[in-house]
Amino acid sequence: MTKRVWFLCLAAVLMTGPALAQSHEEVSARIEALQGDAAGFAEAFDLLTEAMRFGDPVTVAQLADYPLTVRANGEEYELIEARDLVDNYDRLVMAETQAMVADQSFEDLFVNAEGVMFGNGEVWMASVCDDNACSRTHWAIITINN
Repeated sequence: MTKRVWFLCLAAVLMTGPALAQSHEEVSARIEALQGDAAGFAEAFDLLTEAMRFGDPVTVAQLADYPLTVRANGEEYELIEARDLVDNYDRLVMAETQAMVADQSFEDLFVNAEGVMFGNGEVWMASVCDDNACSRTHWAIITINN
């Protein structure tokens, strides 16, 4: 194999692997650039990781945007309001997902134009518009994938 082919193969393998370590500041800058309100995300991140750590379905439900798509138990559910998540929390948010979010490192978050991914896509958060002009936003869970 020529050096060029070897290099291209190596580059392809590295691009499919996990992202290189990022700093808190780099993740915040990426959030700010792609979603805006990185400071607001940091607050939502802390609330969500703590709620998952302590098994607080009310806080998790308050952090979600509805209708909320939840994939669990091989099914897809469309939750209409926070009460739907609170009442069915243990069936809709698997223990493994709760543990993964509770242990999520800010530096290991994946950020793109769609939002911020926890773990391997088990939870996604995004900046959600509060009005038609999107002049006001808030951070919310937009999907849960167990």
